[in-house]
Formats: sequence, C-alpha cells, structure tokens
Amino acid sequence: MSASSSTPGRLRAAWLRWRFHLNVLLLIVPLALMSQYFQNQAKSRGLMGLGEREIGEIQVGPWSARLAEHELGGPHDEGIYGFHKPFMVAFCEACLPQIKAAYLRIGKPQSLRTAGSLLMGNPYALEGEVVVPPRASPDSDLWLTVEGWDGSVHQASIPLAEASPDTRAWLERRGNH
Repeated sequence: MSASSSTPGRLRAAWLRWRFHLNVLLLIVPLALMSQYFQNQAKSRGLMGLGEREIGEIQVGPWSARLAEHELGGPHDEGIYGFHKPFMVAFCEACLPQIKAAYLRIGKPQSLRTAGSLLMGNPYALEGEVVVPPRASPDSDLWLTVEGWDGSVHQASIPLAEASPDTRAWLERRGNH
C-alpha cells in the first residue's frame, strides 16, 4: 500500500519541481518564433518591398506594373498539381481603377481562357502562383495578361531568365530544353 501511495507523491513532487521550467519554456518558444511571424506579416503587407527580389517595371498596354519574385529559389512541388512559383505584381495607383483582372503564365497564352494564374490579394501587391508547365524550357517567357474594365486585353512578356534566374536554373537542371 505504501508503494502505490508513494507514486502519486513522487509525481506531485516532480510536477512541483518542473512546472516553473515548463512555464518558462511555454513563454520562450512563442517569443523565439515571433520575429519570423512579424517578418512574414511585414512581407505580406508590402512593408518590406514587393517581394524578396524585385524584377523591375514592365509596360502592359497603357498600364505599368512592378514585378517581383515573392520568394527566392526554384518552384515548389505541389504534388499532383505540379510545380508552382509565386510572383508579386503591383500596378501604378492610377491604373488600379481601370484593371479588372491580371494573370501570369509561363509561355504565351493563346486566349484569355488560357491566360494563366489569376492574381489576387491586396490591389497594391497582387500575388499569383504560376504553374511551371512540364515542357517549359529555360528560354521561356513569363507573360503578364491584363484585362481592363472596358474589355481590352493587353499582354507583355519578360524572359524567364530575367524574371526568375532560380527557376531557369531549376529548368536547366531538370533537362528541359
């Protein structure tokens, strides 16, 4: 009977001894992760620029847009959905009321139905996950298609080597030529 009564006493003593350390650990772990959280929040709000690597300004018909890679590195494997690469686009402030939708795609779109990934989010920093086609080559272009409220459609392209050198290198490693 004394062995069974001493086990709860030992557990209680261990709890009383270690609860301070566990509580300190519960405070330290979130504090250690806070800097990454605030960095992600600042990036998503555009306080740290448009993305990790600014590509530059591109003229799309009457509108101008700034383009950036959201994060450096090659495309992410999304399983059965293929490989995706995130980009950010910001249109000039005077352009925003005239633009209905914007799309990004690797390879020239044949029509508005195949324009690519719809850009969405904050109108001052639109984000799009571009699908990297299985047959894309390192010499492919990144196409920005913009549809205006008046029904007009304008397109512009930028070489993939300029838009995302990491994606181009990734395509070269895969042997896509």
